[in-house]
Amino acid sequence: MPAPLSVIIPTLNAGQSLPACLSALMEGVEAGLIAELIISDGGSVDDTLAQADAWGAHIVTGPASRGGQLRRGCAQGRAGWFLVLHADTVLSPGWTAAVGAHLGTRKAGYFQLRFDRGGRVVAAWANLRARLFGLPYGDQGLLIPRALYSHVDGYRDIPLMEDVAMARSLRGQLVALDAVAVTSAAKYRRQGWVRRGARNLWTLLRYFAGADVTTLARQYRR
Repeated sequence: MPAPLSVIIPTLNAGQSLPACLSALMEGVEAGLIAELIISDGGSVDDTLAQADAWGAHIVTGPASRGGQLRRGCAQGRAGWFLVLHADTVLSPGWTAAVGAHLGTRKAGYFQLRFDRGGRVVAAWANLRARLFGLPYGDQGLLIPRALYSHVDGYRDIPLMEDVAMARSLRGQLVALDAVAVTSAAKYRRQGWVRRGARNLWTLLRYFAGADVTTLARQYRR
């Protein structure tokens, strides 16, 4: 039976974080779950592409925009399921059991969030938000059947909030997986947990209110 997963990872100068992300995927290779690895790059100038090539990834390139990168990457996926991860996200040991159990369903799934250093309150809020409102963010990963991905017309080619747009299109079709995704807290530590959290919430509220996504992305990355 063919391996069921196409793993899609968007990258942009992810040379420092990518090795840990890919190493955690070896569990899926050994379990016979992963059919292919697709790196959708947005113009990296570090060693991201060299690393991707060394891991045997299929590399897709194009403009830097996470939504566009994910859309291009998923368009290349050939397996029956897509596993979408950020380059600074590391799946915890045992993730294959949860994913394997979920493959018998027709719904999409996301992982429980944990940060690599601190941030327990922020992670708890993210997991609560995902469970109550069906709004997991991209750093919680996305496991989605190819047919369902096509049904909702995939990721939107937008520079920000592509994960929220996807979650909204999957309302009622998203469930929590019994596995943990550990993501980097570097941005929170650099900007401050409260400041970064408030900024994320304010950006989300503005997006829901109809603010221009390009403007939001430009202001968010200042």
